[in-house]
Amino acid sequence: MNPDLLGPLMFVVAFLLIFTGYPVAFSLGGTALVFAGIGVSMGIFEWSLMNALPERIFGIMSNQVLLAVPFFVFMGKVLEESRLAEDLLTTIGALFGRVRGGLALAVVFVGALLAAATGVVGASVVAMGSISLPVMLRHGYSKTLSAGVITASGTLGQIIPPSVVLVVLADQMGVSIGDLFRGALVPGLMLAGMYGLYVAGVALVSPTAAPALPESERPADWSALFRRVVLVMLPPLALIVIVLGSIFFGVATPTDAGALGAVGAMVLAAMRGRMSTKTLRKTARDTTKLTAMVVFLLVGSTAFALVFRGLYGDLWIEDLLTNLPGGKLGLLVVANLAIFLLGFFIDFFEIAFIILPLLVPAARLLGIDLVWFGVMIGMNLQTSFLTPPFGFSLFYLRGVAPKEVTTGDIYRGAIPFIAIQAVGLLLIILFPGLVTWGQ
Repeated sequence: MNPDLLGPLMFVVAFLLIFTGYPVAFSLGGTALVFAGIGVSMGIFEWSLMNALPERIFGIMSNQVLLAVPFFVFMGKVLEESRLAEDLLTTIGALFGRVRGGLALAVVFVGALLAAATGVVGASVVAMGSISLPVMLRHGYSKTLSAGVITASGTLGQIIPPSVVLVVLADQMGVSIGDLFRGALVPGLMLAGMYGLYVAGVALVSPTAAPALPESERPADWSALFRRVVLVMLPPLALIVIVLGSIFFGVATPTDAGALGAVGAMVLAAMRGRMSTKTLRKTARDTTKLTAMVVFLLVGSTAFALVFRGLYGDLWIEDLLTNLPGGKLGLLVVANLAIFLLGFFIDFFEIAFIILPLLVPAARLLGIDLVWFGVMIGMNLQTSFLTPPFGFSLFYLRGVAPKEVTTGDIYRGAIPFIAIQAVGLLLIILFPGLVTWGQ
């Protein structure tokens, strides 16, 4: 076998294993060990290189940046399990319900808040699908609009800080989490605004698709509703502002801010009398599961990267990506297509740990701003989460949607929002200042 083909072949074998459904962490680690053995037998790889693996794994375990992941996940899970997210949806829905499309606008608004509070797509989509979808259908909303606005608003957790996606992207790209959070803020809010404008347009053109709540369903005591809005919305909003503000102004590291957010979420739940032992136990268990998955992925991807570089696969990828026709534009096209397609099949953690280490060196050599590049990837991942037939958000909603909402309704509902996200992605490509304004 030609030694130069070992790197590309290793890459292909790893992805074939992943697409067969074998766990990604073990696909990467197993492929690394097999190809290390092949490389040694061919005399182009030294077993002594594997001595670097324990040191690299220790480096992962002592990475303070990655500690932010379980903290932010814990924060979001507490808000979800204590039903504070449910309170937000019902209260804002009552506030907006008097206008046409008001319930859908409430979903967009709360989706943005949940994105900033949880940073986890699945939690947001499931929460809004369970609570808002039956209410919207009961009041005559179009099935496709209801499904589309819930899945799209739920995916805002990919791009609006303090997104777990952005924490992982920043770590893998070697950029400041604060810079990435700051860069993603305007694109995330812009996307939420575009969703709202679309909902308002649908309500204007087709009132039957997004009707106002009937008079009998509207609150009689507006002063009581206002007090309820203040009580329900201000505490989570204050927590979000404190967490993000401490990062943006350099008062706290992302890890410190994540810990503050986790404690703050428990305090909010306790103030509402909902911080039970059962809630704390389930939150801790779910957070531990996700964190363990991330660590296993990191170990597998570290072993893969070590052997891949030992077989000179990194030079092959770097040469391939930096010599594409069109230079920067060629790399951006290939990167976006690859991430968009892979987003149908594998989770964003896996994309971050497998694909980013291959793309970032080429982007750096071509002089691409890595913060802007990271936000673009986050926006792209968000689009792939919505795209039929394999978008993860579509499956999250399918799992909690009533029987009368078909898979076809969910797919059709997502299409206009995919177009909106594509426009958002194009805007940050054409106007990088939307991301780089804070640098």
